Amino acid sequence: MKLSHFNFELPEELLAEYPSENRDESRLMVLNRKDQTIEHKMFKDIIDYFEEDDVMILNDTKVFPARLYGNKEKTGARIEVFLLRELNEEQRLWDVLVDPARKIRIGNKLYFGEGESLVAEVIDNTTSRGRTLRFLYDGSYRDFRVKLTELGETPLPKYIKREVEPEDEERYQTIFAKNEGAVAAPTAGLHFSRHLLKRLEIKGVKFADVTLHVGLGTFNPVEVEDLSKHKMDSEEIIIKKPTTEIINKAIKEKRRICAVGTTAMRSVESAVSSSGTLNEFDGWSNKFIFPPYDFSIANCMITNFHTPKSTLLMMASAFAGHEFIKKAYDEAVKEKYKFYSYGDAMLII
Repeated sequence: MKLSHFNFELPEELLAEYPSENRDESRLMVLNRKDQTIEHKMFKDIIDYFEEDDVMILNDTKVFPARLYGNKEKTGARIEVFLLRELNEEQRLWDVLVDPARKIRIGNKLYFGEGESLVAEVIDNTTSRGRTLRFLYDGSYRDFRVKLTELGETPLPKYIKREVEPEDEERYQTIFAKNEGAVAAPTAGLHFSRHLLKRLEIKGVKFADVTLHVGLGTFNPVEVEDLSKHKMDSEEIIIKKPTTEIINKAIKEKRRICAVGTTAMRSVESAVSSSGTLNEFDGWSNKFIFPPYDFSIANCMITNFHTPKSTLLMMASAFAGHEFIKKAYDEAVKEKYKFYSYGDAMLII
């Protein structure tokens, strides 16, 4: 398939600036692949589609406040620094993006916080916007991480034009987040409330945790018409033995196994055994899923509504079928569903 197959007209007003008032009261579109039907529900109605011993695969990564604002030495120019990943704990080295990048060269120092409480030096250029920073901090590593958290803000996606607000710290994080390392939320999981999780648990639905630390590469634009030539950034994935046991039992018993989000789906598809079961995994994956693709683990998927030409839309299309997704997205635009990170949800069964 070609990049142009994933283009569509998305009115700007359908990009969600805020989440729904209550997590589980966002809208839910249900696609039934067998019957080729579309239903319109509330997210909390999702419980009606699951039975005892069905499994939901949750990405338990936790978003850290990755966006910092500092000032360049001498000129005082305001610089945005987006922390991508830690390269070396002892040396306080980080892979970052800077904006505006043209002003930031090797050897420059950046100052953060009141009284310049944190200083970083640029030690390398990695890409046009990418830099390697060494943070100059004498305290313990724990104190350094606390300082980064204090100075950083919730890394809302750039399409959200408003300022970050206090509620974003809680709402741009799933309620099951526990392993810090993501710079963007696994957004399908944002719709789950504690009450809904408890109701699913009482019904007998099993939960299996995976960890995929979402990087900005997920949102990189695809710039080649031939999708086979697109390269995804690698992201860290951890799948432990208890998760493989829950999922492999469900595969054997032919249960409904639901990947909550594209990140959960990419995690399990990166760790498939030759016999079609799930292996333990601790490493990095740059797996890019686009049509046609045979899925091995999950037979059900929850995902948000994605933007045109995005790799996330391509995965949803591979799972639901390209023509069916096109029909569903036409319906979503017509019915004014909200798109992207704080938007509404889709259940594909």
